[in-house]
Amino acid sequence: MVLLKLLSRTPLTVLYLFSDFLFFVSYYVINYRLKLVRKNLKQSFPEKSIAELKLIEKQFYKNLCDYGVETLKLLTISEQELTARMKFINLEAAQKFLQNKQSVIMLASHQFNWEWLLAVGSLNHPVDFVYQEQSSNLFNTFSLASRTRFGAYPVKREKVAREALLRKDLIRATAIVADQFPGKGRDKKYWTVFLHQPTAFYQAIGQLVHMLQYPVFYLAIRKKKRGYYEAEYVLLSEPPYEKDSHRVVESYVKATEKIIQENPAGWLWSHNRWKDRK
Repeated sequence: MVLLKLLSRTPLTVLYLFSDFLFFVSYYVINYRLKLVRKNLKQSFPEKSIAELKLIEKQFYKNLCDYGVETLKLLTISEQELTARMKFINLEAAQKFLQNKQSVIMLASHQFNWEWLLAVGSLNHPVDFVYQEQSSNLFNTFSLASRTRFGAYPVKREKVAREALLRKDLIRATAIVADQFPGKGRDKKYWTVFLHQPTAFYQAIGQLVHMLQYPVFYLAIRKKKRGYYEAEYVLLSEPPYEKDSHRVVESYVKATEKIIQENPAGWLWSHNRWKDRK
């Protein structure tokens, strides 16, 4: 961690030069998960030509490498610089609920750069974020150090319901990046069509909002230029929620698909999202 913090002090202008080198190596030399990326893109955009998919593919790898150095920078970046690089649209919609003593749920997807979104979001209002513990101690330490630097509170995925009840009197936003494949243990799957494919999402999203009865926002992230982003608060749904309703999950699926269609190269295509098909 000491070495990572030292590297993190390197100016972003220099880190982006390293990102350019990483792009060349990962894309042209080792072909990092290239077969998977191409498969995912082809199945998600059957209407696009090979040339169009190639452009998306290359820009995705550039974004992925930028994401890597930007996440490293989170260990030491100043609050002032970070807030200048991540702007928010419609933040007041969420703050209206929070100021009225109403907690909210914030759903996001793996749109670059979701790590910066969490860090800056916790400067705007209290945030509990849900995370999945990894097998690597170094990765866990690094991830939690960067994500909690500005006050965000970590909640292990398997303890979400318990923590939500214990902290129900605290006015805050519960942040969840919920577009991963639900394949852990007893994960219950909700099947729908996403990017032209049968896709499983976490059924637990609907169960959580029913239990908490909080308004739900989607955070749509857009990369404006290198090192600069904006995140838009989009109100997906308000309570009351009925038990076993899939209204929130479907709204989340549509919002995620919309932002991917708008900026295809901004999503995490190297993740094996469709490892299981209905």
